[in-house]
Amino acid sequence: MPCTTVLVGKKASLNGSTIIARQEDYGQALNPQRFVLVTPDQQPREYTSKTTGFKCTLPDNPLRYTSDPDADPSFGIFGAAGINEANVAMTATETSTTNSRILGLDPYNEESGIGEEDFVTLVLPYIHSAREGVQRLGQLLAEVGTYESNGIAFSDQDEVWYVETIGGHHWAAIKVPDDSYVVAPNRFNITDFNFNSADTMASPDLQTLIEKNHLNPDQKGYNLRHIFGSSTMQDARYNNPRTWYVQKIFGGAPMTDPTSMDQPFFCHPDHLIAVEDIKQVLSSHYQNTVYDPYGGASGKQFRPIALNRNLELHILEIRAHVPASLAATHWLAFGPNTFNAVVPFYANVLSTPAPYEKTSRQYDPTNMYWLTNTLAALGDRRYQAVAGKVEAFEQTVVAKCRHLQLQADQRARFQENIPAYLTEVNNKIRDLLVRNI
Repeated sequence: MPCTTVLVGKKASLNGSTIIARQEDYGQALNPQRFVLVTPDQQPREYTSKTTGFKCTLPDNPLRYTSDPDADPSFGIFGAAGINEANVAMTATETSTTNSRILGLDPYNEESGIGEEDFVTLVLPYIHSAREGVQRLGQLLAEVGTYESNGIAFSDQDEVWYVETIGGHHWAAIKVPDDSYVVAPNRFNITDFNFNSADTMASPDLQTLIEKNHLNPDQKGYNLRHIFGSSTMQDARYNNPRTWYVQKIFGGAPMTDPTSMDQPFFCHPDHLIAVEDIKQVLSSHYQNTVYDPYGGASGKQFRPIALNRNLELHILEIRAHVPASLAATHWLAFGPNTFNAVVPFYANVLSTPAPYEKTSRQYDPTNMYWLTNTLAALGDRRYQAVAGKVEAFEQTVVAKCRHLQLQADQRARFQENIPAYLTEVNNKIRDLLVRNI
């Protein structure tokens, strides 16, 4: 299930926000998605995974949170991402790679472990900071393990953290420096790791595990990508070019070959990063390079970032310089990113707009998921003819949405019931998008 993650610290963003973003992709073109608000009464108390035999009793005090689950719950919730009422955001997961050395020592728990299906439901409703999210997830991984390799991100108004699972029961997490950004494709991504830093967390025995089992190939330090990651042809052609392209656009990284295995993890951007910049790179297909599948000389050589298997894109922004009741913005777009527009939904609401919440499992263009996929299917057939119109549509929609958000920010202080007011604003954003399609 290939995805691409972008993380931005508060001093690297244009408006001082922390931002975590991920496009959720799938192994085939269609897997209908929803955008929902999970209230405490809807959060399960007795949880059972559908991927494994994992079962648990959850705490009785969940927070309200937004979520982007599958429309068909037959195989599990797959909450994907959301922001809770404490203004803590989570995205899960970036499917990643590993190697046989660590899996030989700490195999996956395929019988009763947890994974992408479960993470958001088990963690997001019970945390009040990004660090607390890392700690709760780490405790679960240590206790019950996982059946796959994944990257998970958390943010609050001050911090952004990235967690990577290691083997079946180990993990490592690192705080993204405030002045930095990260791009993470489907590989193990964390590089230099200081076990004694206040800005890292890990399984208590992880350093001992490395030393005892002679896992470190480097003479100095701990590069976790070298220790626990892979270095394969798939990385070279499928993963690394995505990192190369985003770092090429945002800057702050050495000029490398797209297939390079040693691309940096943290980078300092050449310019402050806006939500529109993140949408641009997550909509990219190596434009203005020979690797563009829409006309480049070597267009089929690398896997692009935007492709017809994009399910949804979330950009979770915890804004600065606004009251806490307005800070959480769950930007969202369904379908292939080359042909859609991402819009800013407030997270502090009572419900989500019906065309996003009530996605049907079968084709229905009155649902936003199916409507955007229909437009993408038409656009993909005649990309050169529609590219300019798509760009104009996206700029128009986002500009009008930003104006609505600005007005709402100013008027919210006069409202007795802010969540009810923001719910109405989100419905206006929905109507605006539909009118401009």
